[in-house]
Amino acid sequence: MIAGRNWEPSPRHVLLWLLLLPLAGLLAWHVLQWAVLQAVFAPNVQACQQVAGQGACWGVVAEKWRVVLFGRYPVQEQWRTALVGVLWTGLLFATAARAMPWRLGAALWAVFLPVAWVLLAGGVLGLAPVASALWGGLPLTLIISTLGFGLAFPLAVLLALGRRSPWAGVRWACASYIELLRALPLVTVLFFAAFVLPLWLPGEQWNLLARVVLTIALFSAAYLAEVLRGGLQGVPAGQTQAAMALGLNAVQRSVYVVLPQAIRATLPSLLNSFVTLFKECSLVAIVALFELTGALSLALAGDVQWRAFYMEGYLFIALVYWAYCFGLSRLVK
Repeated sequence: MIAGRNWEPSPRHVLLWLLLLPLAGLLAWHVLQWAVLQAVFAPNVQACQQVAGQGACWGVVAEKWRVVLFGRYPVQEQWRTALVGVLWTGLLFATAARAMPWRLGAALWAVFLPVAWVLLAGGVLGLAPVASALWGGLPLTLIISTLGFGLAFPLAVLLALGRRSPWAGVRWACASYIELLRALPLVTVLFFAAFVLPLWLPGEQWNLLARVVLTIALFSAAYLAEVLRGGLQGVPAGQTQAAMALGLNAVQRSVYVVLPQAIRATLPSLLNSFVTLFKECSLVAIVALFELTGALSLALAGDVQWRAFYMEGYLFIALVYWAYCFGLSRLVK
C-alpha cells in the first residue's frame, strides 16, 4: 500500500509475473523429475550410478539412515535411543505449544530426563552400558540444544535483571559477561569445552558431552539475557509502581509481576533463539560429537561408493531440521 491507497498492478508488474510464472513452473518440473520421477529410492548403488546427474539417489538415505539418526550407538540397542528421541520430541513440541500447565510440564521434564539418561547410558535394569561418546544423530541434537537452552534460561534471567540493577557493580559485571560471550564465536567456545575445561574440572564424571552442554549453556545465556532485557524494558513502569503500592518487595515484584509479562512478550524471540541453537549444534562435530549433521559425515567417511551421493543425504538432514524448526515456530505462533 502507498500512502493509504490500494496498490494497483502496473503493466510492468503484470509482464514480470507472466515471465516469472513459466520459469517457476519449468524449475518445479525439473525438480520433480530429479527428486521423484527419475530418482532411485532403493539402496542400490549401481542403480544410483546409472541415474547420476539425472535423478536423485535417495538410496543413500535408505542405506545410511541408522547411522544418520543414531550415530555410533550400538545397532542392537538403537531402540533405546529411538524411544528417547520420540519421547523427547513429543515433550518438546507439547511444551512449545503450551499444551499443559507449566507445573505439569516441569514435572514431566523432571521425570523424563533421568529416565532418558538411564535408557541412553544403560548399566542398570539389565540395559547394556553405552558410553556417551557413542551417542549421536538426532537424539544428541535434541539433548544438546534442549539442555543447553534449559540451563541457560535461569542464568539469562539473572543476567537480564542484573543489567537493570540499581547497583553499578552488578550492572558492570553482568554487562561484561554478556558482551564478552557475545563477542566469541561458538567454535571457540566448543574448543574451550573440549581442551581447556578438562584442566579446570578434573574428574572422569566431566565427560565431553557434559562439558559441551555446560559451555553452550553459558554461551547461550548471554544472548537470551538480551532478549529478556528487551522484554523487561517493555513492561510499563506502572506495573512496578502498582506492585510497590501493594507492598511487594523487589524479589516478589520481579517474580510475580515483571518477569511473567516480559517472558510472555518475548516468547517468539526466545523460540527463535532455541531454533538458532538447535541448528548451531551441528558445530559440535568438530569436537568429535556426531550429532545429526556430523553423523552423515561419519556414515559416508569410510564408504567410497556412497560418498558421491552426499547431497541427497544433506537434503534429508535439511528436511529434518526444517520439520523441527517450522513445527516449533507454528506452535509458538
